[in-house]
Amino acid sequence: MLSAANIRFAYGSATVLRGVSMDVPDRGFVGILGPNGSGKTTMLKVLAGTRRPAGGRVMLDGQELLRISRGQLARRMAVVPQETHLAFDYSVLEVALMGRYPHLGAFEIEGPGDYAAAREALAATGTAEFEERAFATLSGGEKQRVVIASALAQIASGSSASAPLLLLDEPTAALDLAYQLEIASLLRGLRERMPLSIVLSTHDLNFAASLCTSLVLLKEGRVLASGPTEQVLTASGVRELYGVEAEVCRHDAAGHLVVTPIRRTHESRVS
Repeated sequence: MLSAANIRFAYGSATVLRGVSMDVPDRGFVGILGPNGSGKTTMLKVLAGTRRPAGGRVMLDGQELLRISRGQLARRMAVVPQETHLAFDYSVLEVALMGRYPHLGAFEIEGPGDYAAAREALAATGTAEFEERAFATLSGGEKQRVVIASALAQIASGSSASAPLLLLDEPTAALDLAYQLEIASLLRGLRERMPLSIVLSTHDLNFAASLCTSLVLLKEGRVLASGPTEQVLTASGVRELYGVEAEVCRHDAAGHLVVTPIRRTHESRVS
C-alpha cells in the first residue's frame, strides 16, 4: 500500500537518508528503529509527504505520493508528532475537531458529521470524558491520546479501499512508564478494532517489540535490516544498531520479545 524506494534526503550538505527502501502493507504495523540521528523522523516525514526526497520515490496505492493533492493525502494519512504545542487555550473537543480540516471546504465550518467523527475518535481513545476540558490542563499521556484522536478524526470516513494510515513520531518519548504502557495498549486496541495501518518511529526497542509486526532498522541513514519483528530484532541486530550487547528473548508473560541491555560493546566505547 505505502512503499518507499531508494529514498535519499539531505539538509543542505548533511546527508540524512542514503537509499532507504521500505514497505507498509495494508493494515500493517511497522516500526522504524534507530539511534538518535539515524534518520527515523526524517523518513517518517518523507513517508508523510512533508519532506521531498532528493532521490527515490514514495508510492501510495500505486500512485506517486508527490502527485497526490495535499487534501486527498490528508484524508488518507495523519501524523502524530512528538510534541504538540497550541497557541491558544483550546478545549479537547476543539483539538479533536482540528483533524477535520481536510474534509472542509473554503470558509466552511464544522457540521454535525464532523462533530460526530471527533466525538467518535475521542471515545476510541478513551478521552471522551475530557471533551470540555482545556487541552493544556491534561497530563502528558492524556494529551497524547487526544492528539491521536484528532488524527483519527482526520482520516475517518476515507473513501479508499485500503486502510487509512497513522504515522507516529516517537509517541512515548516524553511519557513515564505507565503512560508508555497505556499508549501501547491504545494503539494495539485501535488496530484490532479499526481498519488501520500504523507506522511509528522510536528508539524504544521493547515498545516496538510489543506492537510492531515488522521493523526497519536505520543507522546513519541506511537500512541495516528489515522484515518481521521476530526475525529482525536479534542480539546481533541490537549490537550493530546501537553498539550494545543485549539479550533478546521471548517473554511469556509479556507475550512478545523483550530486549535486556547488558553492556556497551568495546567498539562503541572506543568510538
